[in-house]
Parts: sequence; structure tokens; C-alpha cells
Amino acid sequence: MATLCIPISLSLQDPIVFIEREELTVSLSLSPTPPQETYHLLRPYDPEGVLGSLNSIVLCFLGVQAGRILVLYKKDYNILIRFLLWGLLLGGLGVVLCEGQKNEGMIPLNKNLWSLSFILVMGGSAFVLLAALYFIIDVILWWNGAPFKYPGMNSILVYVGSEILQGYFPFSWQQQSNSHLDLLFANLIAVGLWILIAYYWFRIDFFVKI
Repeated sequence: MATLCIPISLSLQDPIVFIEREELTVSLSLSPTPPQETYHLLRPYDPEGVLGSLNSIVLCFLGVQAGRILVLYKKDYNILIRFLLWGLLLGGLGVVLCEGQKNEGMIPLNKNLWSLSFILVMGGSAFVLLAALYFIIDVILWWNGAPFKYPGMNSILVYVGSEILQGYFPFSWQQQSNSHLDLLFANLIAVGLWILIAYYWFRIDFFVKI
């Protein structure tokens, strides 16, 4: 199934819907990528094409659903039950589609393509994690969300600032190697700095909202 449905969708949808750009085709053809190898693609793909966009819409809908649960239900057990049910249902469907494997099954898990199984597993995991955090923070009051709540209070400003300054020291620097460990360390430093900055904005009562 994966060797037929996914390649056909990726190879035919985007050129039909969008004007095919020669420079995009050339850049994507330079070297094989994990999605091309996994799905046996015969031509380059656009990771932000029709297939990925549709799955992104599904993930946004799941976020809206989580928000509606918080708005419509006031009792804690009603909220927790629905978070867990959504999490188990979505995660179970994702596991069925990928048959519990990373690169096999009807629709393999693939972040590059935002495959349907990836969306379902990530959405289900998010619902379960949200249920756990809701229980810890809002029900039994073990944690108030600090320090991660401070960037959330100024999320727009933190996002814009990180986009503008992501190429400058100390938020990033030239890596000696491209190993996952080096990149993880650099990103943890950047996140820690933005948490400190957001905390300072919180202390001086500085917030930007739209």
C-alpha cells in the first residue's frame, strides 16, 4: 500500500494543483531523502505540498478540539476523560496505519512528509500529555507551569524574536559538527535564554498582544 498510494499522491497532486517550479525540482533532486527512499518516490516531492497541507489542517483541527473541550466542559473529570479518549483513539489509529513500525505499514511514520500516521500519533501523544499536565497543574496543583508559562505569556514576541535572532550568538553559533547532540545542546541554550528573557518581561509587566 505504501509503495503505491503515497508515491502516486506525492507525484501527481502537487504538479496538478500548483505550478511546478523548475528550481524546486532541481534542488530536491540533488540527493535522495528518507521520504523518497521509504516511499519509493519516482520524482521529487514538496514537503509543503497538498498532502502535507491537508495533514497540517487535520492537526490544527485537533488543537481546536482540545480548546473546545476546555471551553465547553467545566468539571475536571469530564476534561480528563475526553483528553485521554482522544489521545488513545488517535494514537491507536496511527499505530494501526504504520503497523507499529517506523518505516513500514500501510502509511509509515514520516515527519518530513507529515504523513497521516505521523499526524495521528503526534496528535494522540499531545492529548495524553495535555491530560497529564492538566491533572498535575490544575487538579492536584503540584506545579504552576513555571518556567515554561512565561514564554507562553508573551508567545508572539518570543516567536518573532527567535525568528529574527536565531542566526546570532548566543542564540546560535557555528557548529563544529552537525551531530544531534551538538544541535540539541545549542537549541537548549537558546530555549533557556528565551525563557529568561520572557521571565524578565513578566517581571516588568511587559506583554505584546494582538
